[in-house]
Amino acid sequence: MSHLIVDLSDGIGTITLNMPDARNTMTLPMAAEIVAAMDEFEASDDCSAVIVTGAGSAFCAGADLGNLQTATAESLSSIYEGFLRIARSTLPTIAAVNGAAVGAGMNLALGCDVRIAARRAKFDTRFLQIGLHPGGGHTWMQRQIVGPQAAFATVIFSEVVDGAEAERIGLAHRCVDDADLISAARKLATGAASAPRELVIMTKQTIRDMADIDNHPAAVARELDPQVWTARQPWFEERIAALKSKISSKS
Repeated sequence: MSHLIVDLSDGIGTITLNMPDARNTMTLPMAAEIVAAMDEFEASDDCSAVIVTGAGSAFCAGADLGNLQTATAESLSSIYEGFLRIARSTLPTIAAVNGAAVGAGMNLALGCDVRIAARRAKFDTRFLQIGLHPGGGHTWMQRQIVGPQAAFATVIFSEVVDGAEAERIGLAHRCVDDADLISAARKLATGAASAPRELVIMTKQTIRDMADIDNHPAAVARELDPQVWTARQPWFEERIAALKSKISSKS
């Protein structure tokens, strides 16, 4: 039985964790299937963005407790791959957080480039509550995304935040009504899917590289060569011609 529902349509790949009776708990087989799905999406010229969500009432309720109780560095690393493979993807990724994102499930959401949260979403670090040190780069991702104060509130003080609060503190890009979650995620993903795929991948890498650049002149220099290169691509000429034609038709 597959642990995922995988779909590719209109340039958008969707991974739906599909173990709702287990609240989409992250297991080793599920992690392996996520890796395989991402490999396929990245190899496909038809995929320009990826959405990750959960079936049922939960996004992902964390790692399987049995796996944690017998954890070794090797076994934990295998579980981590379920979210690390998405975190290092060359494609832009969106977490459509439909319910509880707990522990490793929160890491799965944090590993995506953007998070869209349903109002019923619950972001719950939980590590300290079960007597476990955070793992998988959880504290680093939290601090990078929401800053030190909110990271302390959620990790150390175990504050659980819903979709609206996640939007307020910057953990989620947007909070939407539960019924609108997937349509909102797909609408956002369409922005990437409608652009040239190579340009999308290149620009995502540029945004990543900016983490190591601390001044404007260096940022200008980093963007110069890829901008010159893309200005010489057929897709740029085609889109400029279409834009000029549209402007002419209105004049």
